[in-house]
Amino acid sequence: HVQLVESGGGSVQAGGSLRLSCGFSGYGSYHYCLAWFRQAPGKEREGVASVEDDGSSTYADSVKGRFTIYRDSPTNTLGRQMTSLRTEDTAMYYCAADAKAVAPWDWIGGYTSWGQGTQVTVS
Repeated sequence: HVQLVESGGGSVQAGGSLRLSCGFSGYGSYHYCLAWFRQAPGKEREGVASVEDDGSSTYADSVKGRFTIYRDSPTNTLGRQMTSLRTEDTAMYYCAADAKAVAPWDWIGGYTSWGQGTQVTVS
């Protein structure tokens, strides 16, 4: 399993930007699928974006054009730049990882490792 630790959450005004990071250790496999999920109060956890080991990425329609997911293999970091934030982006954000490609990318059950979450509040 991979150990994941998120950081960078906080409070921001609508229209603002935030950058989240997820450091992962125990990375020993060539192929890892990494993803960001979020869960708002009273709602189900949903996929935000994923990135494969070759750098190819997929985004939820709600964040396309506003969020960018990236991975930096030398530093074992998964990141996400969020711009033009909206109040509906308020949620706990989690990073997730698995040793194989996950299909569909936002299938929660396909990820075996999860971070503890970091809160993002947009007002």
